[in-house]
Amino acid sequence: MKLLSIIAALTLSVTSAFAADYPERNIFMVVPYATGGPTDTIARLTAAAMSKSLGKQIVVENVAGAGGTIGARRVADADPDGYTILVHHIGMATAPALYRQLPYKPTEAFEPIGLVSDAAMTVIARNEFPAETFQELVAYIKQNGTKVTYAHAGIGAASHVCGTLFMATIGTQMTTVPYKGNGPIMTDLIGGQIDMTCDQATNTVGPITQKQVKAYAITGEERADTLPDVPTTTEAGLPEFKLGVWHGLYAPKGTPKEVVDKLTSALQAAMDDADLKERFAQIATMPATKEQATQEALRTKLDTEIKRWDPIIKAAGQFAD
Repeated sequence: MKLLSIIAALTLSVTSAFAADYPERNIFMVVPYATGGPTDTIARLTAAAMSKSLGKQIVVENVAGAGGTIGARRVADADPDGYTILVHHIGMATAPALYRQLPYKPTEAFEPIGLVSDAAMTVIARNEFPAETFQELVAYIKQNGTKVTYAHAGIGAASHVCGTLFMATIGTQMTTVPYKGNGPIMTDLIGGQIDMTCDQATNTVGPITQKQVKAYAITGEERADTLPDVPTTTEAGLPEFKLGVWHGLYAPKGTPKEVVDKLTSALQAAMDDADLKERFAQIATMPATKEQATQEALRTKLDTEIKRWDPIIKAAGQFAD
């Protein structure tokens, strides 16, 4: 027993010393989606702001594929030393229902650091699409069904989740067309090659304000300041279709609590950074409050969202291998 106590004390001493010196080198923030997408934008703004208080640079690394699960697994399998962290959106909560053989358990494979942001989705279509209002859009889809093409950035992407909820809410299936990212979707939407999509306001404010696409509704509680003419889905008559795409920050399971605490403190400082707040406002994204940018808030959010999405996805019957 005495030997075990000595070993435990030495381990605690080494861990505390490691945490006190952390970080000693650059940290890698894995984005499980392609460069240029909304999650990538959120990550780069957050990484830059967090780097200020940590004193070391957070380098963003894009590890895209399989609806965000490849990048997430990369972090789940990384050394739990605080030098590899993950930023992920609502897809962390939908993955357990979407993937029959998910190689990790979101609630068990990570240490939550805190919530980062929340952004509404926007329902948009090509400029030549016949419907002019959200009500007309819903009526047109119900009448034409699979003749309407809906683009998403892969199973598990926010655009896929949004489309699944939209079709379940109106009780009508469209023809879904998977893409490798939001960038190609926007290119084809502007070019009239696809009918519509649902994407984070983070990614659509520019094309909407430049009148490159039609905007029908926003899925948040309130209208976005940067899109004042776009009604909420509640205002447009479909209150059941409500969706916020939240982002959270995670470390591998087993990362020392003192290290996670430092990352949480840096995240909270970042959420209060004037430059970050201004940039988030420009892309219709709300930074997490100090109460939300905590380990417990993210843990609770993830658990609640997994329970919310499981029956919705299973009822829609949309799964990935």
